[in-house]
Amino acid sequence: MSPISPQLLSWFLREYGPALVLYARQWCHTPEDVVQEAFCRLAEQDQVPENVPGWLYRVVRNEALNVSRSEARRGRRESEVANRSPRWFEADGADQLDAQQIARLLPELPDDQREAIVTRLWGQLSFEEIGRLSGSSTSTAYRRYQAGITSLRERLGVACPQEKTNTDQTNTSRK
Repeated sequence: MSPISPQLLSWFLREYGPALVLYARQWCHTPEDVVQEAFCRLAEQDQVPENVPGWLYRVVRNEALNVSRSEARRGRRESEVANRSPRWFEADGADQLDAQQIARLLPELPDDQREAIVTRLWGQLSFEEIGRLSGSSTSTAYRRYQAGITSLRERLGVACPQEKTNTDQTNTSRK
């Protein structure tokens, strides 16, 4: 059993908790978790630290710095993975769609069009799979997808890219 009674632990939490959260916030995005961890460690101590507030601040600081480093590593790793993955949208070029604008406009689309776009682009499902998922035919899934893309392009004022004609395709294959 911990040498700190639940009542004393509760008093420490009320007395120092809010300031500790503020203190941890300068280093990490989850200060409440850091403070909770510090109080859990306090409860696990065999002996009550001589200077409990000082001990709590030191534990919170160390834990917040560890969490901050972990968040930074995770961010770098996620960035590296994202950079290796193929882009869903390309913001370069006048005829391309911008991902941030699309994210803002997606909720405005009808549910069936939004579902078709999200499952096709992010889920990488085939139109047949989208049709099964939504309880519709493959051609309906395709039409919903196309209607959603067209709607997004209209709202953004971006023209649809020109499709290659048979002549263009023939000339390209001869090169």
